[in-house]
Formats: sequence, C-alpha cells, structure tokens
Amino acid sequence: MNMLFNKKKRLKYVGFDDFWFSVSGILIISFVSAYFSNYSNVALSFAEVAFSWVFSLFLGIISWLIVRSTMIFLRKKYPDFYDDTKRIALFFLAIVATVFLVDFIGRLLISLIPRVNYVDGDPRIKMLIFSILLTAMIMAMYEAIYYNIRLKNSVREEEQSKQAVIQAQLDALRNQAQPHFFFNTLNTLRDIIDQNSKEDAKKFVDKLSDMYRFLLEAGNANLISLRDELKFSKAYIHIQSERFGDNLKLNWNIPETLLDRMIVPMSLQLLLENAIKHNVISKAKPLEVQIQIKGDCVLVENRIQSKSTQLPSTKVGLKNIEKRYALITEKLVEIKDDGKQFSVSLPLLKTSDQKHSYEHINN
Repeated sequence: MNMLFNKKKRLKYVGFDDFWFSVSGILIISFVSAYFSNYSNVALSFAEVAFSWVFSLFLGIISWLIVRSTMIFLRKKYPDFYDDTKRIALFFLAIVATVFLVDFIGRLLISLIPRVNYVDGDPRIKMLIFSILLTAMIMAMYEAIYYNIRLKNSVREEEQSKQAVIQAQLDALRNQAQPHFFFNTLNTLRDIIDQNSKEDAKKFVDKLSDMYRFLLEAGNANLISLRDELKFSKAYIHIQSERFGDNLKLNWNIPETLLDRMIVPMSLQLLLENAIKHNVISKAKPLEVQIQIKGDCVLVENRIQSKSTQLPSTKVGLKNIEKRYALITEKLVEIKDDGKQFSVSLPLLKTSDQKHSYEHINN
C-alpha cells in the first residue's frame, strides 16, 4: 500500500506516476465484477446492488495490489530485455492465479454472511474470464509504458557510453599532440643554442613559455575558435623565425568574418610544424607556406622541397589531426600530395557539424 501512495517509489519501480491509473483500473475491474455479480433474472434492491458493488470494489483493490506487487517483484528479478518473454509469461500466470485466488476469497467471505449468495454458474465463469482478460489488458498498458521507458533509458545510456569513449579517445589524441610539439620545440632550441647566441636562446625560451601558457589556458577543449588557433600558430611561427629568418615565409589570408568558426586545437600549428620539419629551408630554397580559406576549410599548402636526409618521423601529426576530426564530425581532413605540392584542408566547424553522439560533450 505504501508503494501506491509513495510517488518516489512509484516512479522508481513502475516507471511513471500510476496513482490515477491504478484508481481507474480498480474501478473498471470492480465495475465488471459487480456487473456479472448482479447478472440474473431476479430484480435486486438498491441496497443489494450497492453492497455488490462495494464488495466487488474491495475484491478489486485486493486483486490490483497483488497483481501490481507481483509485477514489481518480477521487474526487479528480471530487469533485462532478454528476460522479457519469461517475465511476461510468469506475469500472465500470476494474473490468472490472482483472479482465482480473489474469487476464492470472495466466496469464502460471502459464505460468512447470512442470506447472501456469491455469484455462481455461467455468470461466475464469464466474470472470471473477463476479469483475467481485462486485468491482462490493463497490465499490458503497464508493460508497453515500461518497455518504452526502458528503451529510452537504454538508448540514453548507450549514447552516454559512446560519448565517454569518444571523449577518452580525444583526450588521448590531444595529450599525444602536446608531447609531439614539446619534442620538436626542444630540437629547435638545441639548433638555436648550437647556431646562435645565448640571447637568442633566451628569447626562444620566453616565447616557448608563452605558447605553453596558451596550451594551459586552452585546457581540455576539443574545439577552439579559429581566432585562438591562429594566435597559437603565429606565436609558433614567430619562434621558428628566430631560427630561419626570412627563409621561412608565411602568407596568411584569413577573413575576419570566419575567425569565430571552430577548429581542432593545434591542428593548424601541427601542419606548419610538419611543413618546417620535412622541407628544406635555406636562402637558396626559402619555404613559402600559404594559409587561406577555400570553400569551408582552412587550406595549408606549400611546395615540396624534400630534404636529402629526413629526420625520423613520429607519425603523429597528420594522423592525429585526421583521427580527432573523424571523432568529432563527418567532415574529413583532405590531404593532397602530387609530388610537387603538398596541401591539407582543415574543415571549419559549426555546432551543427558535430556528430550527434559528440554534440553534448562539453567543449
């Protein structure tokens, strides 16, 4: 009885607030029972009809509470989808058993009252059959609502699980990119120390500390504005200019109107780093990198000037960017290499461009 009046428990074990649903069900079942109890050729007085309905209401409440308690017990015992067939079969048997049990209780109680007879014969059989079918139909509504709620919860949990996996993958890729950047900047610092004065090395370290401050402030973001990524990339190029001077040329052609669009963090910087790492940069062969908007993408391209001796590659840069974009959006990174020109297109994103399983992750 406490379950019927305790709203929290109703929501927890039934799936919805079924108080008025229960009241309606009890009234319908008791009305049907009373109808068949009064079904005879003998005219009954108002008092007899009233007594019959009150008695049927009493039995209906008992029947409902037993059936409902059995339903909750079976849901606790068999909570999984693959147990539904077994649980529903047992539930139907419980409904049949409850109807016969309540019928027995009714006959027993009526026998204690002088000059009052319990419905018998054909009306009793019809009453039992209709009670079973009616109770089963009402409980089928319970099951339909319960199934729908469980299905929604299951989909929601699966979605949350997917989001957690995606977020873990993105975290791993982002953390992978940062050590890669750290490794390459240390190599650059070593070259500056070998070739330049201490003052140049100090300036480099100062600029490097500014860049790491940016990384810390960016936090764990999986997407940042193009504006912020450009600041980071230009700071990186400023550092590299300490090493290469006028031999490294960057042509920036990014409209102000697109600076608030989103991009994967460190993606543009990684492409610039990749170009510097794999191409000859000298007075005889200056490296010129174009950064411009083409369609709905940031296009980074440069002429290929392969080094005679390539530095060992960590295989992180391009794959890292591709994987992070693939996790977040259907728009993919495009890489073109015709042997003379190398170009990469980074999609600019809006919130609507994100995958459904990703769009609720806190960026």
